[in-house]
Amino acid sequence: MGYYHWHRKRGFDFGDFEITKREILASVSIIAIMLLIGVLISGKISEHQMDKNEIYNKAVKIQSSDIFAYGMRTNVGNAFVYGDLKAVDTVTYPEIGGEYMYVEKVKERYTKHTRRVAHTKTVNGKSQTYYTTETYWTWDRVSSEEQICEEVSFLDCVFESEKIDIPGTEYIDTIKESSHVRYKYYGVATQYTGTIFTELKGNTISDNTPFYENKTIDETVELLESRGGTIIFWVLWIIFIGFCVYGFYYLDNRWLE
Repeated sequence: MGYYHWHRKRGFDFGDFEITKREILASVSIIAIMLLIGVLISGKISEHQMDKNEIYNKAVKIQSSDIFAYGMRTNVGNAFVYGDLKAVDTVTYPEIGGEYMYVEKVKERYTKHTRRVAHTKTVNGKSQTYYTTETYWTWDRVSSEEQICEEVSFLDCVFESEKIDIPGTEYIDTIKESSHVRYKYYGVATQYTGTIFTELKGNTISDNTPFYENKTIDETVELLESRGGTIIFWVLWIIFIGFCVYGFYYLDNRWLE
């Protein structure tokens, strides 16, 4: 902990810099102004979130393939739809077999590296630093290729695979070609259950529709209606105010004298 001295006429002396009474009074004004600005910004964030929440609350909730297809035909608009996401056609690599919605093949090479390492030794009672070169090996990614199915179905309605953001990949296998070359495989299974939030229009859904794996409609609405944005803003804003006040104290504010 740092030490400070209180000067009756001047203020706090921290050694590197001094905080005067006038700077303390000025900083109170700075904090008040920054808090006011924060309230305005926070209000805008809350207003934006409320607008988004209104969209979510007004969205149609669908769990039937017939109503889903009808909604796309009649341009029903925003909708939460719960159902199974399936690959219509599947992809794979012969060496791993199986069927996948998406599969990635990553080539890695066992590569030699060197790095400079600092050491300390004591000579005649004095500490000295010297350096040596250390060798180490790592598996480095050198290239990759991927395959994705052409079509997927959601709640029995078929779309191009690009229409829906498919779930993330999971590790499948590693196959060594040699002692210095190997291939790692990652894939997405052929079927998942979850909810999409999209716009039903023009007999289709929105491009890049998000898919919420293993989430019911109610769980997805709750997730999207999170008010965490305002809390995160205030945490960051208070830290920013702290830095601003510290910077103000650190400056030579002779104009206040």
